[in-house]
Amino acid sequence: MKVRTDCREYRGDLPCKPHKLHRVKCDDCSYYAPFKENILIIKLGAAGDVIRTTPILHKIRTQYPHAQIVWLTLYPLFVPNDYVDTILKWDLKSALWLQSMEFDLLFNLDKDKEALGLATLIKAKEKRGYLPNEFGKCVPADDDSTHKWRTGIFDDECIANTKSYPQEIVELCGYKYSGQKYIFNLSKKEYSFDLPTDKPIIGLNTGCGTRWLTRLWGEKNWISLSDLLARNGFVPVLLGGPEEDELNRFISDHSKATYLGTMPLDKFCHLFNQIELCVTSVTMAMHIAIGLNKKLVLLNNIFNKHEFELYGLGNILEPDQECLCCYKNTCPLDCMVTIKPQTVFENIQELLK
Repeated sequence: MKVRTDCREYRGDLPCKPHKLHRVKCDDCSYYAPFKENILIIKLGAAGDVIRTTPILHKIRTQYPHAQIVWLTLYPLFVPNDYVDTILKWDLKSALWLQSMEFDLLFNLDKDKEALGLATLIKAKEKRGYLPNEFGKCVPADDDSTHKWRTGIFDDECIANTKSYPQEIVELCGYKYSGQKYIFNLSKKEYSFDLPTDKPIIGLNTGCGTRWLTRLWGEKNWISLSDLLARNGFVPVLLGGPEEDELNRFISDHSKATYLGTMPLDKFCHLFNQIELCVTSVTMAMHIAIGLNKKLVLLNNIFNKHEFELYGLGNILEPDQECLCCYKNTCPLDCMVTIKPQTVFENIQELLK
């Protein structure tokens, strides 16, 4: 009997699922589904970037329906397992295993040194995205990658860019963009949350990480918005991670907002699924909201607003300043706080009509 090692069900170190369930073996198995191509995607982070890179899977899976698709990442939770056969967490074991293989097609979508190095070491018949030059610096692998690469190294081209990230990343991979959406799968775990079920829940994502602190909207604005929402029949729920815990506790102590504390990322995504609309600056939470098809009010100041594809789910609010898209981490103007809570509240009402 020949063992069909090219089968999608074959595991190599353990019995396959059809054998365990139905006691079939390779010579009499109707579940045989051979791989035809081997494809690798390298997209390590950040978390939000992994989520907003998932639109490429629509095109790749359509063109290669019988391929094994492998995705290497720092955030396995955000890679959809109904499109990707093997999801690998970035570590030494994964890097060693990948170097033992040969791929038909490799997409490296990261400019980080470790991603560039690994993309060079792994054998592949065709490589797209980014590769290192002779000095180890990022360069485009082909013409399709040039636009996204140039907007990353020239400020004026970044500011003038009118393409969204999903469009750029789909085109970088060599495909035509036609509005492909994020693919976001919640885990099958079940969580319970002590939240009302008779009022619309509004998620308030208060933080922004540490890289661009100019995105912070300010505790006074969050407090004012929370009270506006509560007075008008909404349930404001504060969202964030450990970095926002102190801020969120302060806001909840001084407003009508509910705060359930910090929690593992998977549970956080399930909490997110309870809300109807999210107010956030440009963060991972924005991409989770889009992935879960939630309404969205996006507060933006330092990025090019054309970068964000909201798929008709929401509105982008910006300060009235000429120096937007500055990418500054600190600024004495503190322009974000000038967006008024009343303006945000009116946008929430409009989107939830």
